[in-house]
Amino acid sequence: MWYRWIIISAAALFLLVGCNKEEAVEPEQPEEEIVEEEETPPPAQEEYPYQFPLTGMGSNEITDGRAVAVMVNNHPLARPQSGLNQADIVYEVLAEGNVTRFLAIFQSEEPNNIGPVRSAREYYIELATGYDSLFVAHGYSPDAEKMLKRGVIDNINGMQYDGSLFKRADFRKAPHNSYISFNNIVKGAEKNNYKMDQAPDSLVFLSEEEIEALAGEKATSIEVAYYDSTFDSKLEYDEDLKKYKRYSAGELTVDYQSNDPVLIDNLFVIETPHKVIDNAGRRDIDLVSGGNGYLFQRGKILSVQWKNVEGRILPYLNGEVVGLVPGKTWINIVPSKQGLDQSVTFE
Repeated sequence: MWYRWIIISAAALFLLVGCNKEEAVEPEQPEEEIVEEEETPPPAQEEYPYQFPLTGMGSNEITDGRAVAVMVNNHPLARPQSGLNQADIVYEVLAEGNVTRFLAIFQSEEPNNIGPVRSAREYYIELATGYDSLFVAHGYSPDAEKMLKRGVIDNINGMQYDGSLFKRADFRKAPHNSYISFNNIVKGAEKNNYKMDQAPDSLVFLSEEEIEALAGEKATSIEVAYYDSTFDSKLEYDEDLKKYKRYSAGELTVDYQSNDPVLIDNLFVIETPHKVIDNAGRRDIDLVSGGNGYLFQRGKILSVQWKNVEGRILPYLNGEVVGLVPGKTWINIVPSKQGLDQSVTFE
């Protein structure tokens, strides 16, 4: 009897120890908590209360102020020029012979020195009126003089203010040595009771999302040719700056005083009929009819049409105005006889 009880007790104890041993070997494991990493949001872009109308760049200060259009010499003896790197818009157009000149339009910046200043032609005056600019030149053709005397545009001219508002530089020879400061432009406006507080209407600019979505063939190296290679220009796209650098006759286009390069965000090349109208080689240039153009932005090319809208040469595609990348814009006008295909090459 006692023997049987001892056997049963030993078996029960063995089973109990076995169960406890099994539980110790395989304890219950808690479920591991999975923590998802949060994505770091992109840095917020600074928002400005104001925007410059001709560059689309933001500003913390009011961006009023009249546009000023200055005729700038592009003869090799006038290079490097002063102030071009601070112009919002620059038109490059043929004058007499095979020489090009610049119409530099300033609104967002006021250079200490601009020049060399050169003489006016009718079509430069027409382009300046598109921005209700104060027009600045030194000299004029007979037809341009008539336009200015009729009051087509508010203007100050070196023919009346040579040696006062306009200064002659001693490091260059006439007619490549006439300069004017922005302060003297303002003084000239005051002398003539010209209002200088009305900003031009804004151009159309692309948003950051639209810029990122820009389509078109790659074009990071561009050459624009005129009849004389002395006035050909080359533009190279800088991937880091996201802007084009301009070269003329193999030299980087820089500011004479600061040596800062001209940096371009939009290059717009259009073709239009040119006609020589006198023995001096002066031209009549059609700025009204519209036609073909190339628009270069962020290293890409877009084939567009150009239209004159209230004096402004603007790019159009499928009947809609094409927005510009905020920044500086250069517009090259080439003869349709030469054509875009011969005037513009890119890779």
